[in-house]
Amino acid sequence: MDFAPTEEQAAAQQLAARIFGDLSTHDRLAQAGTGTDAELWKELCAAGLPGAVEETGLLGLVLVLEEQGRTTAQVPFASSCVYGLLAVAGHGTAEQRERLLPPLRDGTAVAAGALAAAAAVHADPERGLSGTVPLVPWLREATHVLVAAVDRSLWIVRTADAGVLTEPVETTAPWSAGRLVLDGAAGERLGGEAGDRPGGEAGERLGGAQAYEDVLAMARTAFAGLQAGVCAGAVARAVEHTGTREQFGRPLSTKQGVLLRAADAHMDTEAIRVTAYEAAWRHDGALPYATQALTAAWWASEAGKRVVHAAQHLHGGTGADLGHPVHRHFLWGRQLDAYLGCGSEVLQELGGLLVKEGPQ
Repeated sequence: MDFAPTEEQAAAQQLAARIFGDLSTHDRLAQAGTGTDAELWKELCAAGLPGAVEETGLLGLVLVLEEQGRTTAQVPFASSCVYGLLAVAGHGTAEQRERLLPPLRDGTAVAAGALAAAAAVHADPERGLSGTVPLVPWLREATHVLVAAVDRSLWIVRTADAGVLTEPVETTAPWSAGRLVLDGAAGERLGGEAGDRPGGEAGERLGGAQAYEDVLAMARTAFAGLQAGVCAGAVARAVEHTGTREQFGRPLSTKQGVLLRAADAHMDTEAIRVTAYEAAWRHDGALPYATQALTAAWWASEAGKRVVHAAQHLHGGTGADLGHPVHRHFLWGRQLDAYLGCGSEVLQELGGLLVKEGPQ
């Protein structure tokens, strides 16, 4: 396996690093509160970064999301790219791709994903979609929501349509989240009634539960990449702090306990990164990647939680300051842990999948 980025992927990552680094500053993040940084989102879209994901693939998206995570930039990049661009490009009909992809590329449309296991949405041919999804990240910014029904069919719902109610929900991280209530809402099935999927000359068909599983695996991989960036940023802040903060005339970084804690955090971060890279690489190569996506999600959940706790602890009392930059990494790391599913849940699902697949 060669995870070295292509020229296009490297260029997208470098551009993202520059934009996030220039605009996602501590002062701007403080001003944004729990909402999206509209100026930053506009700049990212003007640079063509959301639309580039169709060319750079899931691995390219993971690389860009790492840069977002380093700065905890408040934009719905992961959500709109996974549940919008990649989902429609991979599983939408030709008509859906032609109609929905252009506004998703330029950022005038924003997608959110309502695929939570706790959701209970029913699709009725006559009454439409009905049910509630308790938590949808970036729902307050979304124009479209990709909703999973109980039968695992995927539906595209416009938030402005009748029968669609969005209610603000405050989460651990400021992700502009909301509660989605559907009451006879009109929705269009992703891929149409037949679940057509573009698949080359053979015209492969991948709909229903299979499309759901693919989008879910993409989301797990992408948000694991985001967690890798969050953790890398947290570790970098901890290294800077312990290298300049002195105790008894010596920098904290010279103490063995500090060094070991930071080294463990670094190794955990690398584990998140490499498992996310592998899952994304296999997806882009049209290889089975469900187990790899779950592995990445487990590392992102379990190791990510350890890393952001370690980074905050290494800041001492400063880390407990709610206004300190490292505290944002702590909040994002804990939110991603919850969003990906706690480690034991992910591990149970992974074990069941390995048993089902049998010896490789």
